[in-house]
Amino acid sequence: DNAETLDLYIYSTVDGDSEDFFGNVKKSQTSAQHFREELEKHKNAKFINLYINSTGGSVFEGTAIYNQLKRHTAHKTVHVDGFACSIASVIAMAGDEIIMPRNALMMVHNMWMYACGNSAELRKAADDLDKINQAGREAYLQRAGDKLTAEKLAELEDGETWLTAAECIEY
Repeated sequence: DNAETLDLYIYSTVDGDSEDFFGNVKKSQTSAQHFREELEKHKNAKFINLYINSTGGSVFEGTAIYNQLKRHTAHKTVHVDGFACSIASVIAMAGDEIIMPRNALMMVHNMWMYACGNSAELRKAADDLDKINQAGREAYLQRAGDKLTAEKLAELEDGETWLTAAECIEY
C-alpha cells in the first residue's frame, strides 16, 4: 500500500459485480464498488494513475467511477494504453492529465441498451436513452471546454467515431 500513489486499471469491460445461479458473487475489478473500495483505502493518495484498455461496458458503473475519480483530491493521470471506448472514454475524462500514445484510440458513440415491452415502454426507453446520452456528454464537454460544441459532439457520437490521440487533442 503506497500512500502517495494509487495505480488503478480498467483492462476489460466496465461491469458491476455479478451473481451466479447459486448466489455466489463474482467481484468485478472494473465495478464502481471496486473503485469505491480502492479510493476509500487510499483517500490520502496524492497521485492516481489510471490505466485504460477497454471497449466500454456499463454506463451506470462507468458514470459512478467517473464521478468518484472527479471527487478524489489526488492528481489523476489517465494512461490510454490501447483503447478507451464508449464509457471507458467517459471515465478517461476524469483525468487531470490524459496520456495517449499515437497508436491508441478512443471511440465515442451514442449509448444503447436492451429494451423489451409494449410500444409505450419502448418509446419511454428511447426517451430515457436521450436523457442518458445528454448526461454522458457532460463529461466530454466539461473536459473540452470551448474546443468542442455540444452539436459537434452529438455528430461524433452519431457517427460512432474512432479518435486518434491527435484528434482527441484537437477536441
